[in-house]
Amino acid sequence: MQQLAEDVFQLKGWPPNAINVYLLGDVLIDAATRQGERRIMRQLAGRTVTAHALTHAHPDHQGASHAICETLGIPLWCGQGDVPAMEVPGSVIARNAPRILRSFQERFWVGPPHPVARALTGGDEVAGFSVLETPGHTRGHVSFWRESDRVLIVGDVLTNMNLMTTVPGLHEPPAFATPDPARNRASARRLAELRPALACFGHGPPLRDPDKLARFVAGLPTD
Repeated sequence: MQQLAEDVFQLKGWPPNAINVYLLGDVLIDAATRQGERRIMRQLAGRTVTAHALTHAHPDHQGASHAICETLGIPLWCGQGDVPAMEVPGSVIARNAPRILRSFQERFWVGPPHPVARALTGGDEVAGFSVLETPGHTRGHVSFWRESDRVLIVGDVLTNMNLMTTVPGLHEPPAFATPDPARNRASARRLAELRPALACFGHGPPLRDPDKLARFVAGLPTD
């Protein structure tokens, strides 16, 4: 587990930075795929974790959520718009994804549904971070922002990695997994305007260059 800022830790995974999980104080952010349960629980051993929050309910973020919440006896939180996806079996897979990818996710990634104890909305507080509603990639996608040191948990509004090659670099999330690209770009612009000193992505290494983020977002289509 690597410390990125005060009370902000990135859990180790393989390949590095491919599917990221974070610990903000005592709140676990995202839970990778169903296959990530052991590596997450191993790294949380000896730490106090009181809640688990999702940036969004996709299989590579909610896969181990049910198991972790059950094992640790902690509540699950997610954006209000993603509550149905998290609670209804089979709702987390992007239906526009290629069939072979859907089959792979169903077999290896998707975690069981789990009741949501707290539906997050803009302005809520999670471990000293403010909840920002950043929809587009999913209906209820949220990001987490700490203004005091300008730390941002981006989720999948943008990635900082080519998902096919794992080469670092800023990208929009895959179109097949993003039902409303125009709305997602609006969310990206909102995040870039914050000029985060540290941006932590669902996929890709952390970025400590607000100018680079701003330039990339400025080049996105205006729809």
